[in-house]
Amino acid sequence: MAHSEYDPASRERRAWNAGRKLGAKRALKPQHVWAIRFWLDRERRLRDRALFDLAIDSKLRGCDVVKVRVADLVSGGRIRTRTMVVQQKTGRPVQYELLEPARTSMLAWLERRGGTLDDYAFPSRTDHTDHLSTRQYARLVNEWVTWIGLHCEDYGTHALRRTKASIIYKATGNLRAVQILLGHTKIESTVRYLGVDVEDALNLSEGHTELRLPGIERRLRYPILPAPSRHLPARAERQ
Repeated sequence: MAHSEYDPASRERRAWNAGRKLGAKRALKPQHVWAIRFWLDRERRLRDRALFDLAIDSKLRGCDVVKVRVADLVSGGRIRTRTMVVQQKTGRPVQYELLEPARTSMLAWLERRGGTLDDYAFPSRTDHTDHLSTRQYARLVNEWVTWIGLHCEDYGTHALRRTKASIIYKATGNLRAVQILLGHTKIESTVRYLGVDVEDALNLSEGHTELRLPGIERRLRYPILPAPSRHLPARAERQ
């Protein structure tokens, strides 16, 4: 039921974001990724392992991950090493790679799942012709991070999208490459997305070796004197 802002009851209502942590979710660290993989393998959850590996390697948004079809992943009876999808949010195509762990888990899941090339890779529980819902995908992510001892409030589906992008940026410092991998149209979006600030820029600058020119030490031993002014002799004549 809607309330007016002038109603006394509206002041007593609790805000929807009261007690919640808002803002960008944290990216998973490499040890977190391997811990989740180990737990999923131990529990023999083929679908969740394939879904998790796809989300990490593809760096796609949750709405794009759940809509991946079998034809996007399989070619000639084998899992593709690279594939391309059109992003739902921007309508722009983005290409991503699948590493060996992701290809292995995806092949095991698809062989178990069956179906045709036109089917969704991760079908819905209630309707197998439809894809897994983003809400159910979010529940699975909360379950994964909770089981390895993390707080689910700090992580979400977007944390999986940020994970590999943040690892690549920390290893290379190449914002342009991360922008292409994430499918961002503007580099400013990538900067805000990764949380790059002045401290990160200074640390990156300090990590590079200082450029030295030949003979620079010899030239710096002598003081640099200003060039003589051409007007001094004329002033001397006037005096």
